[in-house]
Amino acid sequence: MPEIRVTPLDAHVLVWNLRPSLGRVLGAAFPTVVPRSSNVLSKGVDDELEIKAYYAGHVLGAAMFQIKVGSESVVYTGDYNMTPDRHLGAAWIDKCRPNLLITESTYATTIRDSKRCRERDFLKKVHETVERGGKVLIPVFALGRAQELCILLETFWERVNLKAPIYFSTGLTEKANHYYKLFITWTNQKIRKTFVQRNMFEFKHIKAFDRAFADNPGPMVVFATPGMLHAGQSLQIFRKWAGNEKNMVIMPGYCVQGTVGHKILSGQRKLEMEGRQVLEVKMQVEYMSFSAHADAKGIMQLVGQAEPESVLLVHGEAKKMEFLKQKIEQEFRVNCYMPANGETVTLPTSPSIPVGISLGLLKREMAQGLLPSAKKPRLLHGTLIMKDSSFQLVSSEQALKELGLAEHQLRFTCRVHLHDSRKEQETAARVYSHLKSVLKDHCVQHLPDGSVTVESILIQAAAHSEDPGTKVLLVSWTYQDEELGSYLTSLLKKGLPQAPS
Repeated sequence: MPEIRVTPLDAHVLVWNLRPSLGRVLGAAFPTVVPRSSNVLSKGVDDELEIKAYYAGHVLGAAMFQIKVGSESVVYTGDYNMTPDRHLGAAWIDKCRPNLLITESTYATTIRDSKRCRERDFLKKVHETVERGGKVLIPVFALGRAQELCILLETFWERVNLKAPIYFSTGLTEKANHYYKLFITWTNQKIRKTFVQRNMFEFKHIKAFDRAFADNPGPMVVFATPGMLHAGQSLQIFRKWAGNEKNMVIMPGYCVQGTVGHKILSGQRKLEMEGRQVLEVKMQVEYMSFSAHADAKGIMQLVGQAEPESVLLVHGEAKKMEFLKQKIEQEFRVNCYMPANGETVTLPTSPSIPVGISLGLLKREMAQGLLPSAKKPRLLHGTLIMKDSSFQLVSSEQALKELGLAEHQLRFTCRVHLHDSRKEQETAARVYSHLKSVLKDHCVQHLPDGSVTVESILIQAAAHSEDPGTKVLLVSWTYQDEELGSYLTSLLKKGLPQAPS
C-alpha cells in the first residue's frame, strides 16, 4: 500500500519518504526564495518529482514548499505568517489538496488582538520611557521583527520629531538590513511603491550600536540580538540596565522556557546569573507580541485554504498542540497528528492513476448509444496497456496490434443435464427449435454436425455416461457473449417444452 512516513527531528527539520527511493530533508532555511510579486514558484526536478514554493510572509524570502511525487504530495510550511505587516505580505497557498500538510504550531492557542492597537501601545510605552529619561531595550532576532519594529519607530520618530537616539546591534541585523535594501521588490506593495522616493530600510534615525553606548547617560532605544535574552549582546545590555526602574525591556516575541526572557515574563525578578551572581530586575518588563508566526486563527485559515487529507503539527508545545489538533479534526474532518521528536508517523495514501482512453474505444461505445455521464459512471470494457510510462485503455484488437501479440480465444463451458431418451441429434434439434422460438432477435443456427450456435455460443448434445435417459448439453461461449451465455444456460436448465405426441 502507498504511504507517507514523517519523522520530526527537532523544531524545524523533518525527514519524510514519499517513495522508497526518495528521502528528503528540509529545514527552515531552504536555499530558495520566493519573490512576493509571484507568490509561487514551481520546479520539475525529474519526471516524477516536482517542488513548488509558496510565499510564506515570515521573513524576507521565507517560503512554504509542496513536494510532489507522482500523484502524492506533502506541504511543509516552515515558519509563516498569515497577517500582512509593514514590510511583508501575508502567506499564501492555493487549494493544492496535499496528502499531508505539515504546519508549525508555535501559537497554537493564541489569537492576537488588533495589530494597530499593539503598535499604538508599543509606541506609547517607548515614548513614555524615553520622555522620563529611561532606556528601552528591545531584544529581537536579526531577521524579520527587527526590520518591522525599526520601520515603526523610524516613522514615529519622524512624525513626533524625537531626538533620543535609536540603535541596532551590528553584525547580523546590519547584514539583514543590507539584504532588505537589495531585495526590496520582495517586500509588500506599499514599500515597493515608495521605493523610488525613499528606501524604507535606509533609516535616518536608527544608527549602528557600539558596546560603549550602553553606558551613555540619557534616554535611548536599542534593538539587540538575540530575541530571548539567552546570550549575546541583548543579555549584556539587559544586565547593565536591569537595576534602573526608569528603564524598560519590551519582549516582542516568543521565549522558550528556561531563557532569561521567559523567566522575566513569568514575573521572576531575581535571576541567578553566571558565577551564582543574583541580578535584581527593577526595570519595567513588557510583552507585546510582534511575532511573525501565524496565530491559531492563521493556522486554521491555511488548513482551510490548502484542503489537505491529513495535518501534522510541529514546532509547538504539546498541550497547546493537543487543543489545536482537536479543533482541526472537528472543523475540517481530517486526521491530525502531533508526533514527538524522533517519533515516526505513517499515513496510508490512495493515489489516483490517470488512464487515457483510445478514441476508437470511445467511438465504439458511443455507437452503441451509451454516452458517458459523470453522474452515472459505468463499466467500460477494454485492455489496459502501459506505454511511455503512462496507462491507456484500448480495444483488445488495438492492444494486440500495438504489442505484437497473437490472439488467443478463451471460452467458458457449462454442462446442462436434460432428461431425454431420444438420440443426441434429436435432442439437438429440439434445442434448436426451442431457442429459435425464444430468441427471435438473435441468429440461431443448426449446423450439419448436429451442434447449435447462438452468436458465438456453441451448444452440443452428448449422451450421459451412466444414465441412457439423460443427455448432457455442453454450452460454451467467449467472454464477449458472457451475458447471453449465462442467460441460455439458465433457460436450458428449465428444460425443453414437451414435443407433440
